[in-house]
Amino acid sequence: MNEAQKTPAHAQPGAAVLDALDADGQGLSEHEVERRRQQYGFNQLPSQRKRGPVARFLDQFRNTLVYVLIVAAAITATLGHWIDTSAIAGIVVINAGIGFVQEGRAERALAALKGLLSPSARVWRDGRRRVVDATELVPGDIVLLSAGDKVPADIRLLRARNLLIDEAVLTGESEPAEKQSDPVEADALLGDRFDMAFSGTLVRSGEGEGVVVAIGASTAIGAMSSMLAGVEKVATPLMRQIHSFSQRLAVAIIALAASIFGLAVLVRDYPLAEAFLASVGIAVAAIPQGLPAIMTITLAVGVQAMAQRRAVIRHMYAAETLGSVTTICSDKTGTLTRNEMTAVTLRTAAIEARVTGTGYAPRGRIECDGAALDLAAAPDVMALVRCGLLCNEAELEQDEDGEWQLQGDPTEGALLTLALKAGLEPGAEKQAAPRVDSIPFSSENRYMATLNRFDDGLRIVVKGAPEQVLTMCSHVLQGDSTEELDANAWHELAERIAAEGQRVIAVAQRWVSGDQSELAPEDVDGSLVLLGVLGLIDPPRQDAVDAVAECRSAGIRVKMITGDHARTACAIGAKMGIGDGERVLTGTDLDALDEAALSTRVADTDVFARVSPGHKLRLVQALQANGEVVAMTGDGVNDAPALKRADVGVAMGKKGTEVAKEAAEIVLTDDNFASIAAAVRLGRAAYDNIKRSVLFLLPTNGGEAMAIIAAVLIGMELPVTPVQILWVNMVTAATLGLALAFEPPRDEVMRRRPRAPGEPIVSAQLLLRIALVAVVMLVGTFGFYGFLRRADVPLDVARTAAVNALVLFEAAYLLSARLLERRLRHWRDFTGNPAVWKSIGLVLALQLVFTYTPGVQMLMGSAAMPVWYWAVLVPLALTVLPVVELEKRILEVSRGS
Repeated sequence: MNEAQKTPAHAQPGAAVLDALDADGQGLSEHEVERRRQQYGFNQLPSQRKRGPVARFLDQFRNTLVYVLIVAAAITATLGHWIDTSAIAGIVVINAGIGFVQEGRAERALAALKGLLSPSARVWRDGRRRVVDATELVPGDIVLLSAGDKVPADIRLLRARNLLIDEAVLTGESEPAEKQSDPVEADALLGDRFDMAFSGTLVRSGEGEGVVVAIGASTAIGAMSSMLAGVEKVATPLMRQIHSFSQRLAVAIIALAASIFGLAVLVRDYPLAEAFLASVGIAVAAIPQGLPAIMTITLAVGVQAMAQRRAVIRHMYAAETLGSVTTICSDKTGTLTRNEMTAVTLRTAAIEARVTGTGYAPRGRIECDGAALDLAAAPDVMALVRCGLLCNEAELEQDEDGEWQLQGDPTEGALLTLALKAGLEPGAEKQAAPRVDSIPFSSENRYMATLNRFDDGLRIVVKGAPEQVLTMCSHVLQGDSTEELDANAWHELAERIAAEGQRVIAVAQRWVSGDQSELAPEDVDGSLVLLGVLGLIDPPRQDAVDAVAECRSAGIRVKMITGDHARTACAIGAKMGIGDGERVLTGTDLDALDEAALSTRVADTDVFARVSPGHKLRLVQALQANGEVVAMTGDGVNDAPALKRADVGVAMGKKGTEVAKEAAEIVLTDDNFASIAAAVRLGRAAYDNIKRSVLFLLPTNGGEAMAIIAAVLIGMELPVTPVQILWVNMVTAATLGLALAFEPPRDEVMRRRPRAPGEPIVSAQLLLRIALVAVVMLVGTFGFYGFLRRADVPLDVARTAAVNALVLFEAAYLLSARLLERRLRHWRDFTGNPAVWKSIGLVLALQLVFTYTPGVQMLMGSAAMPVWYWAVLVPLALTVLPVVELEKRILEVSRGS
């Protein structure tokens, strides 16, 4: 391999690149194109090998909790209870279906990525211009670019005239990149390769010509496709917790059932059939059959609530995961900021002014010392604003909804809005001072100039980079007169404004004598009068600033990861409350860090600038390696791999690409970071409700299992049959347990730190409560059952009473389970969730059906019981409330509250 082949194309002169590719400006011959196609293939992204739908569906059953449910279904089928078997099997299949549908998102993301590629290209072939299918391009083809074109391949530019290319999908930068043909440094980051045009980006203005250096998978967007396909999605914290919980539960159930079977046969001389029935009863009692359904419904309620707050959930479990995030990595442009350039600083020789209002809507004013500036007494300010309007190609117009929409360059749009704030009407001003000729902006000149005919004669107007415009000026406007320019002082001023993260534009003019009709570069060389400078910025969203503060109070760290320059990123970060305004890591810095060093630096740095897609992915992985639960926001193709890898990917719905949306779990319909804070609040509430459901269901399972164990230990008949246990589990889960899904968010959810990623869903303290409630239920249920049997009450009646006791205990416990840690202190604590009382009424109605309906009696082995039993069972069940409230009080005292 020679040196030219070792050096990347962007670091070589154009002639050297042509030589290395054996190409020239006349283009390739058709014969050579065909030969190279055989060598390089077609210009298209490779298709990923897909698993068949059957294999994808079967993979959804590889879960311990699903195994437990399948065992439960098998047990109920063994008992001949086909209705309950069908119900459990239905839960399993529904959950598998949800996973099956969601798993196709990665494939759709890759398909959306392919949609970014250009369908056609203009090339030189055999010395003639031709339009060809973009898939037919090969390395060495000479491609022509002009405004509106989508770049069809990675191209080393040989010629560029006023060429601006929007690379936001790759780099995340809000401003189009100014392109040129001179080589750049070999280690230049993607956004700094100004001599390259990348596949999938959009030409905003100007024209260019270049040679294809990469096609298909070898392009920058192709590398991203491979990266996206290779990213492994991590399991959500809740799924990890449920998996661990299910494994431990399954082992405990099997061990307990086997122990009781052995005890019944070897110690109590039970017949094998009865011992087996007791073991089956324990297994059925201990398995929380309703938990998956309650989890699904709880998350669905959270999903619906988030949709009302403009956060569309594409993956149900993301609703809970967002509530457990410890770090949010956010793109800057369009997410934390408005993606609308705004003039905020105005400086002339005599006046230092600030401009209020944000975005393209002309709401705001020009202020000096906090008061509105009298523009009639400030001719230098009006000259600056008017010239910014005239030396301009953009257009602003209102749509049907009254929103201001920009057509053209964002910087020029900001100058139009500034003029509107100053009371100037663009159409009238351009008519009053019509343009005679112009010099378009170019990356080489770094300025734009127009020749306009004013009432007092011809005038040249120039705007551009301060370092360029100041070299073209000899004087500066001071009020309504001119004085000699102090270029060094203005350079220092421009640098101070730029240090605040603002883009600085200088504006100048010169009167022209005679009847000049053309404008040439020598007309603007060294004799202009500087009018002043303007500072522009893509302003932070105020509601996003508030949302960042809310996240910080909730213990969530927000990090900015952007393709923009370090100075701009630091300044915006400081305004947002992200970082300290000084510490920043660039993509070049990240490349110099190994994984160990990166893990350390990522923990104490909140602003990352000039990063590539690979850097974003690496940062997310480093945070996850540190034990963080990461949410990643973004809108571009460059964000897609990191969105997919993050625990929660959050894409922008309005300005986001389809690739980003398909790779994410959540899409914000308003592109507003503030919606994330609202979704975090609802996500935390969803997790709390799932936790409440687990805390509510398990005591019932424990009480049922303990009742059967107690019966085996003392040699009595089982107080409840397996079929009756299944009735209790399914009926209470579908009524009482479901009520907890509608618990509203508590005020304190955003005032506590995120839960530790490894925290079990059931803590040791909650396990103690579960055991305590189970014991209370055992004593009450088994005690009443034993009393009835000793009184020679028929077995089916006594069992019916035991089933009703279990259900009533659970209904009473529901009132306390609503509050995880706080005690019942006010009557409002009993009425905060109307669904609770509706569910209690419904379950009581079902129990009356269970007790007194002949058809159900025959199916469930129940029997009518005397009415006075209810007068005993209701107060008996209510005894669980003071016991649990006492346990909460003891915990409060132990925590020092």
